[in-house]
Amino acid sequence: MLQTPHQSLQVAAVPTQRAAAIPSQRGPARDQDAPWHTEAVCRRDEAGLFFAPSKEPTAARLSREDAAKRVCGGCPVMAECREHALVQPEPYGVWGGLTAAERRVVLARRRRREMELQQSTRATDRIAAAG
Repeated sequence: MLQTPHQSLQVAAVPTQRAAAIPSQRGPARDQDAPWHTEAVCRRDEAGLFFAPSKEPTAARLSREDAAKRVCGGCPVMAECREHALVQPEPYGVWGGLTAAERRVVLARRRRREMELQQSTRATDRIAAAG
């Protein structure tokens, strides 16, 4: 998804294995020297499809978000866009095929997994120290 003027464009690191798989699934490899957003399919669409107008009725919002997600589904840089929106974090709009609410869920799951991993590591360290 394209940025709004007030947002920075710091590209998040995408796991190499995941990023490498995308070009082969979606088409020819992209120029790795160019910023990911230069090849975003949404650059050709109106931003209104990806960002809600104020006081948008629920049915219209859901329809617009579904249309935006269909555009994202055919985008060769969807994974990079999604990771950008998760790392920034982007508070509005559809980015990488996820709405703001869906991104909040993904971020909460990531935090929970990180906490569980830390707790598991601490428990393993205690067992090793006691043993």
